[in-house]
Amino acid sequence: MSEMKYIKGYPEYMRDLIDVVNKTRIKRKDYSPPAMSAKEREEVLQVHPDFAPGGKRKISIGLNKGDLAANEVVDLLEAYPVIEKEEIDLSKVHYNPDVLIIGGGLAGTSAAIWCNNQGIPAEKILLVNKLRHGDANSIMAEGGTQAADRPNDSPLIHYLDAMGGGHFSNKPDVLKALVEDAPYIMHWLVELGAMIDREENGEFASKWGGGTSRRRMHACRDYTGLEEFRVIRDEFRNRKIPALEFYPAVELLTDAAGRVAGAVLCNLETSEYEIVKAKTTVLATGGFGRLHIRGFPTTNHYGATADGIVLAYRAGAKLRDTDTVQYHPTGAAFPPQIIGLLLTEKLRSMGAQPVNVDGEAFVFPLEPRDVEAASFIRECYVRDKGILTPTGMRGIWLDTPLIEVKNGKGTIESAFPGMKRMFERFDIDMATDPVLVFPTLHYQNGGVETDPEGKTNVAGLFVAGEISGGVHGKNRLMGNSTLDCMVFGRRAGIYAAEDAKKAKTPKNLSLKHMAKYIDMLKAARIKSERKAPMLLPDYRGKAVLARMIDVF
Repeated sequence: MSEMKYIKGYPEYMRDLIDVVNKTRIKRKDYSPPAMSAKEREEVLQVHPDFAPGGKRKISIGLNKGDLAANEVVDLLEAYPVIEKEEIDLSKVHYNPDVLIIGGGLAGTSAAIWCNNQGIPAEKILLVNKLRHGDANSIMAEGGTQAADRPNDSPLIHYLDAMGGGHFSNKPDVLKALVEDAPYIMHWLVELGAMIDREENGEFASKWGGGTSRRRMHACRDYTGLEEFRVIRDEFRNRKIPALEFYPAVELLTDAAGRVAGAVLCNLETSEYEIVKAKTTVLATGGFGRLHIRGFPTTNHYGATADGIVLAYRAGAKLRDTDTVQYHPTGAAFPPQIIGLLLTEKLRSMGAQPVNVDGEAFVFPLEPRDVEAASFIRECYVRDKGILTPTGMRGIWLDTPLIEVKNGKGTIESAFPGMKRMFERFDIDMATDPVLVFPTLHYQNGGVETDPEGKTNVAGLFVAGEISGGVHGKNRLMGNSTLDCMVFGRRAGIYAAEDAKKAKTPKNLSLKHMAKYIDMLKAARIKSERKAPMLLPDYRGKAVLARMIDVF
């Protein structure tokens, strides 16, 4: 390996290993390992990072005191505010909407539209973004959106699939809302102009997803989230709803009764703080992928730093399922420039097969994500059947050329243009060569607990999207994330609007909840060096994208 010769993007020694995959492909064309039994799934999950020693500790303060969460998350929950009370002039209000929406991905943008539909004038809604409007995991979603809209399917079957995938820890009433609203959401997207893939007869083209018992994945090639967000943001802009870019929220505000009454924003350009007073607030800030839990690379956008759960928790919101993290099975493992980037599950639903160093198909391709990811980890680190890259990372072959064998030449170009182009930049053609994958940090399963209306236990505070906890339980199925954003963006928008209509204009804006939280930190003898929210990740020193994964 000291004199590696690169041929078509791969080192020579890796091309020898690819030959093994090529020679076994035809034998595997009509073969797939069977789906695991419940006992087999339980066994393989013992190597999942959620179960590996270390990596978690108990939260020491707040409503979830004693609950386990990833160290990186607890570090932020047990951190001091980034602002000092003395530097904030609460008498100077810069914005005074009826409804404040924090976060501009699919969930927040949907919430704004439905808030407007419910009778709140556009000028009385304010959407604020940490980065640009649309800088979110939403536009990076590739594989599809689930909706049970075929004759052989139903919301009940969708419910059972998701409940099983979530290890029966999902919040039933919230999951029921998700699956029942799904067919309507697809109808709404088409009304807005979304170009959803269709069969020749005009029906939606539906694909399989991991852990599903029916084909119900609706997609737009491998640009699903981008296409959904395109039409939703167009609708938002056509309504002239106000939006601020590069204005993250750094603290919520409360009134004398403890009701959330707006937020403190930070102008990223000037570092000045601005005050928003609002009757009702919707948090739609996304997840925590950029915390790189346990050192994993991530599929997440640059701003996914858990801001929302920090702000909500300080205001008294209850969290749930904080002990689980979703690692997508197929993150890129080679070349190093794209380590961690997403290779959609849709590849496997159309025939791509996980294959080990001996050319063996070792796992059913569409197990639930935690089971599939754990199987990859076991193959690489327990059975020593992985492929070693020049950087020392291990991975599994994803036999993408099998898609063309099963579906015809040109399928990858038509169904996965984004991914094909991503690899072609490095002289790798995924239609003729397999690609190397390994689990990558993908999704925040838990979060702020809500009811089916998006309400939290804190008056005046609603949440929607990945920040929420309950709907997915301890593991999310493919296609339920974009659906979650649109279903609960809609619901939070509707019910936040109704809440705002009944609420009085906030008086006596306060940071008393922040002072109370600081007292709890001090009582727990937590040092003041850590500050939260993080806002943006730090990639100095060891914290770089190509670093090794600590858990192994």
